[in-house]
Amino acid sequence: MAEDTVTVIDNRTGKRVELPIRKATQGPDAVDIGKFYRETGYFTYDPGFLSTASCHSQLTYLDGQKGMLMYRGYPIDQLAEKSHFIEVAYLMLYGELPQQQELDDFRNIIMHHTMLNESLKSFFRGFYHDAHPMAIMVGVVGSLSAFYHDSTDINNPRHREIAAHRMIAKMPSIAAASYKHSVGEPQVYPDNSLSYTGNLLNMMFSVPCEPFVLNPVAEKALDLIFILHIDHEQNASTSTVRLAGSSGANPFACVASGIAALWGPAHGGANEAVLNMLDEIADVANVPKFLARAKDKHDPFRLMGFGHRVYKNYDPRARIIRSMCHEVLAQLGDANDPRFELALRLEEIALSDDYFIERKLYPNVDFYSGLIYSALGIPTNMFTVMFAIARTVGWVAQWMEMISEDNQRIGRPRQLYVGPTQRDYVPIKERPLTPPG
Repeated sequence: MAEDTVTVIDNRTGKRVELPIRKATQGPDAVDIGKFYRETGYFTYDPGFLSTASCHSQLTYLDGQKGMLMYRGYPIDQLAEKSHFIEVAYLMLYGELPQQQELDDFRNIIMHHTMLNESLKSFFRGFYHDAHPMAIMVGVVGSLSAFYHDSTDINNPRHREIAAHRMIAKMPSIAAASYKHSVGEPQVYPDNSLSYTGNLLNMMFSVPCEPFVLNPVAEKALDLIFILHIDHEQNASTSTVRLAGSSGANPFACVASGIAALWGPAHGGANEAVLNMLDEIADVANVPKFLARAKDKHDPFRLMGFGHRVYKNYDPRARIIRSMCHEVLAQLGDANDPRFELALRLEEIALSDDYFIERKLYPNVDFYSGLIYSALGIPTNMFTVMFAIARTVGWVAQWMEMISEDNQRIGRPRQLYVGPTQRDYVPIKERPLTPPG
């Protein structure tokens, strides 16, 4: 049977080029343009990669029109309701849900790697006292390859697995140490008797001079948020990890590059922007005024936490996290928190107002996660760090998948050059004066 193709006709020459279609198991198929430049002399032009599949992957599928997100084929709502972070991490790394013994062994391996090398303590002390925790995360994670030479051979599958385990295990320890540095408190060693998120909360909020009582609601809420943030297909930070990995860089450097990309406010900082927006609105009575401003294209004000680059329906993660937000605020925060009341009112309007409906501006996961973090006592400069901890699972899974491919090549995008054509160098004394302005 002939391979399915797309025919491209060059109107300049009449030449026909047959491009193969790569089949997806779900979602859009992809036209393979690997030979397009060789056959036509053209590059393709796709700013922001809106229509470009940069790789094939078996990890995560999302359908923006239907509001669907799946990890390894499992719907996110089922995993959020029935599973927990460590089990989903196993699923992402190994492709199947574990048997009980496999899950127990995996958890033990992860907890075995939670400690940080003692030499890293001086590394933290080298940062300025008010350094942003994400800056510390980029530096410390990037430095791990200097401590763990025994797992940096990317051509060795066992090394890749050990590196993945180490990063998933150590990320909460690094994050908590970054927080402790920012508030001038001593680092807390991990407690391997606790859950993944329980251990993180203990390392962040316990102090040597008094006992720490772990709140199960906080532990559950953080576990849920982490599941929702594990992976999200080829977003900016994941693509950055893959691109860095395609050069043969060690996995710690690749994940550090992903953290740097996540730090950008357009990617990982949206939930903090939501809280800032709610504080600016301040009162439900002000909602109509700010909605009018949001609809005015000449007004710089924007409603944060609405809409998504891919989702053109209700973000399935937002629906899941909304009910958890109710539970957290009822037990840990002020159930009458004006910001939560504002959030509910804005959501109600977004789901009924023609302006939002026509533009498919539905609440996304960032709309509620900042409220939960705030209720847990996590400061705003740690919000993106929380995101990075969870997304590390997706990054290492994507990196492992990419490295294991037989036809792996270094990423090398091309460009549409629109600068000056060739010109000759002119000595400085002979250059014409440039007119002002």
